[in-house]
Amino acid sequence: MAIIPDEQKQVSFLKTCINGINALSGIGILSIPYALSSGGWLSLILLFLIATAAYFTSLLIRRCMDTNPHIRSYSDIAAHAFGSKGRVVASVFTSLELYFVATGLLIMEEDNLHKLSPHFVLKLGSLTLDGKHAFVILAGLVIWPSMWLSDLGVMSYVSATGILSSVIIVVCVFWAGVNGGEGFHGGGRLINLQGMPTALSLYSFCYGAHAMFPAIYSSMRKKDQFSMVLLISFIVCSINYFCMAIVGYLIYGQNVQSQVTLNLPVQEASAKIAIYTILAGPVAKYALTITPIANDIESCLPARYQDSKPISIIIRTCLLISAVVLALFFPYFQTVTALSGAVLVVSVSFLLPCICYLKIFQAYQNWGIELAGILTIILMAILVGILGTYSSIAQAIKHTDISGV
Repeated sequence: MAIIPDEQKQVSFLKTCINGINALSGIGILSIPYALSSGGWLSLILLFLIATAAYFTSLLIRRCMDTNPHIRSYSDIAAHAFGSKGRVVASVFTSLELYFVATGLLIMEEDNLHKLSPHFVLKLGSLTLDGKHAFVILAGLVIWPSMWLSDLGVMSYVSATGILSSVIIVVCVFWAGVNGGEGFHGGGRLINLQGMPTALSLYSFCYGAHAMFPAIYSSMRKKDQFSMVLLISFIVCSINYFCMAIVGYLIYGQNVQSQVTLNLPVQEASAKIAIYTILAGPVAKYALTITPIANDIESCLPARYQDSKPISIIIRTCLLISAVVLALFFPYFQTVTALSGAVLVVSVSFLLPCICYLKIFQAYQNWGIELAGILTIILMAILVGILGTYSSIAQAIKHTDISGV
């Protein structure tokens, strides 16, 4: 297990709140209007239920960590509950989840930069890259310096810009409806059962920060305040998500794209502000997202290398390069986010916390409201996982067919 330097254990309440909000305020803010258009107005009830369940399971993670002072990561929790096999399973799921989120950040950069400059071409000697491929590589280069950060106290300053960007985006989309000629059209479908699996997957994706919570919790100076950090983080982010979902759907209805910023007219000032703000998001979030993966890799190294800054930078750089390659070959934002939400976020944010808690505390022996709530979340997670995975794979095949044509 990687040893966490002392300075990383002294993060204040405010900085921890900033990191927590930034962890939850991800790229889901762009896809949530599309999720609402897929499921209809009544699916907002499901968004609220998913947010509540995610908050509850984050508390379960905190309780599991409190049982052993040596628990520092999500993998440690699973190992404490199920031994080495549990550690392997948790490491695979959390790493894949965060890796897909990191890839989604790059795809988001690519799509929005391409919207601003659709005719951009990058020439490197005899090599010519079209706009989308070039933008992925350029985004990776811009993000790369942030990969040198590993101290969560310092990272909180970067996180603050990510939070600000999420708020600015909502304001800009709202302004496009008020002053940009788009207007608020109202209406929309009350419910769409066919699109509900996609909506559930994307809603789940919005609350996929649980893999980052153990690192944030371990870095905190006063750990007894972490429950309040979680409450504040979930309330702030949920308000932002609900506002964006409603505003985006009222403006664009069924025509809303997988990233709402792609609907914005680039000639409008508010649209340009929103898109440029979006471009700052990955820089603010990427290092925080990739840190748990890097920590897991570092923990497998010999002890003398676990605290090596050059080794840490090399690991994080390799993760960034591989994500850039994946984004180049699979540039479908909606499919990446929906599939990640259906399979990985559901497992890491809902299934595994419940299962680990039941095993560690033997809670399955005590029938009551808590056990009933946990079992309900497990059943909900399984249902969302099955339906969302099927829907995401079907969409991926459809995208592949279209691109092949």
